[in-house]
Amino acid sequence: MRILLLSSAYNSLTQHAHVELKALGHWVGVAVGTTADAMREAVHQFQPELVLCPMLAHVIPRDLWERYTFIILHPGIVGDRGGNSLDWAILNEEPEWGVTAVEAAEHVDSGPIWATYEFKMRAASKSSIYRDELTRAAVKAMLVAVRRFESGLFVPAPLDYSRPAVRGRYRPFVKPEEREVDWKCDGVATILRKIRSGDGAPGVLDDIGGMPVYLYGAHEEGTLVGKPGEIIATRHGAICRAAVDGAVWISHLKMKGSQASEYFKLPSAMVVAEQLRGVPEVPLSIHAEPRGATYRDVWYEEHNDVGYVNFRFYNGAMGTDHCRRLEQAVQYASKRPTKVIVLFGGQDFWSNGIHLNLIEAADDPAQESWENINAMDDLVLSLLAATDHLTVAAMYGSAGAGGVMLALAADRVLAREGIVLNPHYKGMGGLYGSEYWTYSLPKRVGAERALQLTEQCLPVSVYDAKTMGLIDDIVIQDDLGHGSFERFRDQIIRVAESLARGEELAAQLARKQAEREAEERVKALAQYRREELEEMKHNFWGEDRSYHLARSAFVRKRPRPAHLKCSAALENACANAQCDEAKQAARNRCALASLGWT
Repeated sequence: MRILLLSSAYNSLTQHAHVELKALGHWVGVAVGTTADAMREAVHQFQPELVLCPMLAHVIPRDLWERYTFIILHPGIVGDRGGNSLDWAILNEEPEWGVTAVEAAEHVDSGPIWATYEFKMRAASKSSIYRDELTRAAVKAMLVAVRRFESGLFVPAPLDYSRPAVRGRYRPFVKPEEREVDWKCDGVATILRKIRSGDGAPGVLDDIGGMPVYLYGAHEEGTLVGKPGEIIATRHGAICRAAVDGAVWISHLKMKGSQASEYFKLPSAMVVAEQLRGVPEVPLSIHAEPRGATYRDVWYEEHNDVGYVNFRFYNGAMGTDHCRRLEQAVQYASKRPTKVIVLFGGQDFWSNGIHLNLIEAADDPAQESWENINAMDDLVLSLLAATDHLTVAAMYGSAGAGGVMLALAADRVLAREGIVLNPHYKGMGGLYGSEYWTYSLPKRVGAERALQLTEQCLPVSVYDAKTMGLIDDIVIQDDLGHGSFERFRDQIIRVAESLARGEELAAQLARKQAEREAEERVKALAQYRREELEEMKHNFWGEDRSYHLARSAFVRKRPRPAHLKCSAALENACANAQCDEAKQAARNRCALASLGWT
């Protein structure tokens, strides 16, 4: 079928929908729908049989939904209506929530129902639940809805609030005061729930030392205490603030400005640096066992000849300091008397490469870009150099740009079913990229496919990734059961311990070392790095400012400058397409690249 994906942004859910529908053989168009005219233009050009809206924050014009079938993936249970569905589910401590595929109608979210799936809620941020449980439920609902529409026989059920099974209702937008934290009265559980309900956007407006800021990235602290409201500790950019019954770590803040793009999220300690005089830095060793709940973003564990290097970075962004500390953890693991090293990413993301927000905030963004990419390179090299161990990249969350290349430095890449990979950089203003990708990517997929992946700027499903050799295997998950991340971790532990016990391990390591030595004689890793960094010097300091303009627009959530071009490969694809379908597909790819969607 001709299916148009119409979204307000090419976010994680839209990417998942895109790769799933492509895999089923549908002709998929992708368009941004931020205005009524933009929606009309997209539909007019594509002439779809069905329009799917994975994430649409704007009202669909009547003249469109009366002529075409629009199915919206609403992040709520049947009967739920309104723009803050998942926010309310967290605030109200709903034990279960869901996604409903609902047809567009006169009143928003009130149309006939094509499919619905529910999932168990967990104590986590809105962003985390959206990227994991909600996305998996949404993809299932979408695929069922598409099959039902394609059959031509299914009649969607009207929304009927008189039915006992319809538990949802209309909820207005959450007012700022309903999330407001009262540090002198609210307990830790309440504070966590409020901040998590607004994580991602809009955040929770608060006041720290007279400075209005939005709070993000809340974590419970189980040991430190202090006077309610006071900042009592810092750790790796996060601040710990005392509550009436404990304390809460807040990893990121955003200053309130007169315009939405004036400020952006940064590590908390950077934003309120003036308020931290006399506040102690409370370090935590990577191999320390915390006495209770706390905040940490890098730590090491060891069991049965396997070392686990765990890392959890907000939104998958890795600044210079993040890379240096993770590199130190990998080096520590490589010196341990173990046989296998597992690089274990978090539930939200594996990694998205360099930290664009920190670069944008730097006094000299070009120099900070340089420092950051070199730190990423050093991290990747520490993994490539671990020839005495078998290394495994365990990817539960999606990855992009240098984060994908980080995973490819491992001997085995295992990825969870349902994530997407974006192995490219060019969408960020033509950024060339490093992390030894010119060595590791062609080694896995071949030179021609490596060029295609890095030029076309499109997401890759794990099934396509395995077929082309980008990853080694897919970790199949239960449908929507609770504790998915824990079950994934259990599977990875079993795989890693099996590798460590394997009779072939010694021979595998010998082959690995011999292969690395042979490759080094042909072309040294240092040469790959020099060549990549020479290209990146042009991105950072050259006359073409595309990278800096695209980065600033991305970080500040502004429209991408219109004059920034697609990569040469995409422009050629548009120019050389020989038929209407090929031209439309090429235009779709150019649209994604020009919007900086990665």
